[in-house]
Amino acid sequence: MKQKDFERFCSLAYDKAGIRLRDGKEALVSARVSKRMRALDLRDFSDYLEVLDTDENELIHFLDAISTNYTSFFREREHFNLLTEHVRQWIDRGRQRLRIWSAASSSGEEPYSLAITMAEALNGRELDYRILATDISLSVLQRGQEGVYSSAALTNVPPEWRGKYFRRLRAARDDNEKSPQYAVKDELRQRIVFRHMNLNEVPYPLRGPLDAVFCRNVMIYFDKDVRQRLISEFERLLRPGGLLIVGHTETLTGIRHRFSTVKPSVYRMPELP
Repeated sequence: MKQKDFERFCSLAYDKAGIRLRDGKEALVSARVSKRMRALDLRDFSDYLEVLDTDENELIHFLDAISTNYTSFFREREHFNLLTEHVRQWIDRGRQRLRIWSAASSSGEEPYSLAITMAEALNGRELDYRILATDISLSVLQRGQEGVYSSAALTNVPPEWRGKYFRRLRAARDDNEKSPQYAVKDELRQRIVFRHMNLNEVPYPLRGPLDAVFCRNVMIYFDKDVRQRLISEFERLLRPGGLLIVGHTETLTGIRHRFSTVKPSVYRMPELP
């Protein structure tokens, strides 16, 4: 890949999605973009760049290709334990409605982990709760909506929860019985709404108020200006006392905000006086 082509790909990623591709990522970009070029029967990076200048649908595929979508069930489990504590406190205070946003939901493991956490925290009590799951990648959103995962993907899900919230799918004749597939049960799926969203495009099409926002391991791909816009939108959408949970390697240092720190990677909006 020529340097000028790499720089144009970097500019597109930043301008359209706020993703900062640093020097040294040429091989990664080349490999991921090449898959899209093969799908379009293109051989030159400059030809593909011309397509991106005029085709909005292909631009979405490009952003999808370069996005990193690593995730797992109950990743950074202490965040879910903390949410359990707060949900029980909110219920004890008489809260009847809770709304949670998984702002970079990838293929659905995080929002389904949130839904399981909510169900376990409620322990049979009735409550109106919903989870919004958004991502810039259309392909991972589709996988999340399908809600089907391999047994390996459920490694971090306790065995008692597998039977409670998942159902094993009947294997086809040519399927490997050693790697069964599990589908999320409908009673859990109906709590989640999956939507396409670009976190670089503000203001977000949400009104709130939200009780918690999970935006984990996302800000590491953004520069300070994009992170500032992101945090300002979370402030607008979270209710007083609402939680913002980011990745363990992320911080709000250097960003203007009104959050108080609960613990590293966990922040709370100030309560009303």
